[in-house]
Amino acid sequence: MPNTTPAPAGPLAGVKILDLTSVILGPFATQILAQLGADVVKLEPPEGDNLRHVGPMRNAGMGHIFLHANAGKRSIALDLKHPAGREAALRLAEGCDLLISNVRPQALARLGLDYEAVRARNPRIIHVSCCGFDQQGPDAARPAYDDLIQGATGIPWLMQQYGAPEPAYAPTTLADRVTGLHAVYAVTAALYARERTGRGQAIVVPMFEAMAQFVLGDHMAGQSFDPPLGGPGYARLLSVHRRPYATQDGMLCVLIYNDKHWRSFFAAIGESEGLARDPRFATHGARAVHI
Repeated sequence: MPNTTPAPAGPLAGVKILDLTSVILGPFATQILAQLGADVVKLEPPEGDNLRHVGPMRNAGMGHIFLHANAGKRSIALDLKHPAGREAALRLAEGCDLLISNVRPQALARLGLDYEAVRARNPRIIHVSCCGFDQQGPDAARPAYDDLIQGATGIPWLMQQYGAPEPAYAPTTLADRVTGLHAVYAVTAALYARERTGRGQAIVVPMFEAMAQFVLGDHMAGQSFDPPLGGPGYARLLSVHRRPYATQDGMLCVLIYNDKHWRSFFAAIGESEGLARDPRFATHGARAVHI
């Protein structure tokens, strides 16, 4: 007999999301929300999300990154610059718990889909704006993409400190995906708050601030103190020796970190007393100094 037991509903089952995001940051966030059980309706312009057209692809308009970021969603095409398209979007928002966008807030306001406009139709709406920069700062209106935010938050400098011959970006959409994860927890926290208060809210998730915290949490180092105790950068992460090691039959990823690891390592290489004999390795603090 075939198994007819329905799959268990996710924790966000029953949550309805109107998704006005495109490219990677927002779609990555809403895909996670869909995987948690939310009903996500992706609203695209008539020409479609830009990433539809980035190959490889088996079928036109179904590029590989687009598929990875948008599985599990429903889709609708509307021209939001046309009054009828805007009105259709507002009608959809009336029945949703959440509207999320990575259109610049200024452009979203010109479209008539800012928080105040949507709240007038649905007072319980949670309105999430993923943008480049905090909206209270001098860069509020600036556009942003992953490469630009990586540059603004020092990723190319870190890559060069690690050994790249010149500044370079991390070869992944790091800023988009880190900020997308911030959007996910902001949404789940807002849904919880609404359950307790009955009120929706406007949320801003800025890429620059999200990535600045992500980078500086590791690399503020001596600059964390006033006066400073040294320059920026966490030496262990920037060491050129922090890499896979070549062996006779392939590459080996190794991390010898705490005292137990080091004792095991010295024993494995026939130097059981090495940890006690060399003060550079004797304690975790000493190893950090002599990384």
